Amino acid sequence: MTDKDTQPIETPSEIEKDHSGAPKDVAFAKRIKSFVVRAGRMTELQRETYTRHMSEKGLTLDMGMLDYASVFGNDNPVVLEIGFGMGKSLVEMCQANPELNYIGIEVHTPGVAKLLRDAEDFGVENLRVFECDAIEVLEQCIPDGSLQTMQLYFPDPWHKKRHNKRRIVQAKFAQDIRKKLKMGGTFHMATDWEPYAEHMLEVMDAAEGYENITGKGKYHPRPDFRPLTKFENRGEKLGHGVWDLIYTRIA
Repeated sequence: MTDKDTQPIETPSEIEKDHSGAPKDVAFAKRIKSFVVRAGRMTELQRETYTRHMSEKGLTLDMGMLDYASVFGNDNPVVLEIGFGMGKSLVEMCQANPELNYIGIEVHTPGVAKLLRDAEDFGVENLRVFECDAIEVLEQCIPDGSLQTMQLYFPDPWHKKRHNKRRIVQAKFAQDIRKKLKMGGTFHMATDWEPYAEHMLEVMDAAEGYENITGKGKYHPRPDFRPLTKFENRGEKLGHGVWDLIYTRIA
């Protein structure tokens, strides 16, 4: 879930149950999470699209470790995006790169529904979706050494200092991602919150097994292949900066 889809809270117990209302396991309930699931409304059309297309493009934790060839029907390289928000930029990337397969992860149901509707409208077939916690997906469904690219665009920066521990980019997360990348695969982050960009740079430059492709201590110029979203465009008009960081797995 992106920062535009979240709001900060004071306690770490925001998600004690799964989508069916059943209690989550103790480890999950106690783990500090980087997101908050908000109540959100869907239109009737969104609900219909969600139900119809999740059966076709939806992935679930009970599938276990994914066989990408079975999931997509081909052996194309796989790109995973965590927190695609309403999904506009992810759909654009799917359209621009039909030679790649994309997996999106999002906990915000209306965002998943909007992504599926846009995928239908534009005839996108190289896309699959998880609606659940990205950490669980990584642990249970993504084989080690299997991803060409990991994308994390505009995650919740948790602005207040007391909330910084909730930021998803931490030392352990960096290593969890590294295990899932192919050798030479990339981890691409972007944020419009400079203190979080500085935090990302500090964490990733210190992370074992990575190389900052722009050079240690440097941000990457905005790459053309990352679509300019309405959210980012609005921020730029307000004078907000955007910082990209791209790291390669080297070990």
